[in-house]
Amino acid sequence: MLTTQTRSIKPAEVQKGWVLIDAEGLVLGRLATLIANRLRGKHKATFTPHVDCGDHVVVVNADKIRVTGNKAEQSVFYWHTGYPGGIKGRSVKERLEGRYPERVLEKAVERMITRGPLGREQMRNLHVYAGAEHPHAGQQPSTLDVGALNRKNKVI
Repeated sequence: MLTTQTRSIKPAEVQKGWVLIDAEGLVLGRLATLIANRLRGKHKATFTPHVDCGDHVVVVNADKIRVTGNKAEQSVFYWHTGYPGGIKGRSVKERLEGRYPERVLEKAVERMITRGPLGREQMRNLHVYAGAEHPHAGQQPSTLDVGALNRKNKVI
């Protein structure tokens, strides 16, 4: 009888890659799911749940991301100032047109990553930029065409 065991990799054995994604015209939720899986390392055969084995993900053109349906106006991000009656909210459309449009994608990915020290470590591997420029050319990131993976990933 042949028995096999699942191999659990150690943090020193992790091979981290760099991936570049152009977010222009891509759907927010579908892109966030793909990025969260890449950050966790679930696309690798050596995935280990308690180790940061994911890749570094660089996203450019985050200000040109799209949401489908009426979510731009109806989906609202809420926060509390800490004062009585201090609940505030801003729609996705207002945030995308605001000063930091990349935070919409960062928050969507953050909510898909496990909470805790490991999740914070994995979120440090996410690099989101509103424009087409990024300072990570020295790492030679491989380009991932998310729009070609599924026709629903891109809004035409």
